[in-house]
Amino acid sequence: MSYEQFYQLREQPFSNTPDPRFFFEVDQHAEVLARLMHAVNTMKGLAVVVGDVGTGKTTLARRMLDQLDDDRYESAMLVIIHSAITAEWLLRKIASQIGVEDLAEEKVGILSQIYQRLVELHQLGKKAVVLIDEANMLQQQSLMEELRGFLNLEVPGSKLITFILFGLSNLEENLALDPPLVQRVAVKCRLTSLKPDAVKAYIRHRLKIAGATREIFSDEVMAQIATDSRGIPRLINTIGDNVLLEGYLLKRERIDVALVRDVVRDLAPGT
Repeated sequence: MSYEQFYQLREQPFSNTPDPRFFFEVDQHAEVLARLMHAVNTMKGLAVVVGDVGTGKTTLARRMLDQLDDDRYESAMLVIIHSAITAEWLLRKIASQIGVEDLAEEKVGILSQIYQRLVELHQLGKKAVVLIDEANMLQQQSLMEELRGFLNLEVPGSKLITFILFGLSNLEENLALDPPLVQRVAVKCRLTSLKPDAVKAYIRHRLKIAGATREIFSDEVMAQIATDSRGIPRLINTIGDNVLLEGYLLKRERIDVALVRDVVRDLAPGT
């Protein structure tokens, strides 16, 4: 038997793997999404979302990507997994993301292909949007200059492409490597941790999506998780998952505050 079966859940409610079904839109998420959609729909060129580790940047990025339907947008998400990428790699990757095929060998040729593709999309009435997650990994001035070059591609009255960068707070320092690029940031948003009431609503939402039909966490338990997680969604998930596992092993029908404290104490430092 698994803890899902023990607590009569269809699936694990607190997985840290991004899943749009579990997206919980608090007020700040709704506001950030509205600002980002404004940036996209008016082709502002560059928007930035920053936040601490675990505050939901990737989840928000995927949520936004889901909202960009194929009829109106040519959209894609690029995830930067390390800081050793080159400007040429970025150029080629973005070209592929917006649908450029048979890439030229030389940079000048690739830029020409990108411009032609963006003009084609503009004529079709589609907006080109590239979301870049973990953008704080873009740590070289040449990469910032490459992004700025894209923002110079425009037609009268409109940019031809909009980038939305999601990253840790040091993303702002990286953008400053190219001061003219900083001046081109049209929208900037900051994600913060959840307030206690939002944490409770977040937990209830995830349990409901996972199939919970009875109360497993009391208000006191959720308040304790809110305190121990500091309102950081990733830590809420980590604590919640471990609490359910420990509760199952101890055959506890309902979770209590003491169990939450024991789990948090046993988790790795930083949780």
